[in-house]
Amino acid sequence: MFLQTKNTADRVEVINPNELSDAFETKIHGRYQAGEERQDVEMFDKSALLFLSGEALPVCWTDPHYRDKEFQR
Repeated sequence: MFLQTKNTADRVEVINPNELSDAFETKIHGRYQAGEERQDVEMFDKSALLFLSGEALPVCWTDPHYRDKEFQR
């Protein structure tokens, strides 16, 4: 799976998709897609990533408390 960075729109390959969908993980392992050679794996803040279409990641992937208001009633 590929995402892009918010600031530079560089393409990032997600190494472990489970990290991406885990709301308690704030960072993921990924690598930049640049040139023909594979880049080294780095840590990326999920808050700095977008889908290639420019859409933000789903809130349920980034905020572990996204449904708290529903249960406080």
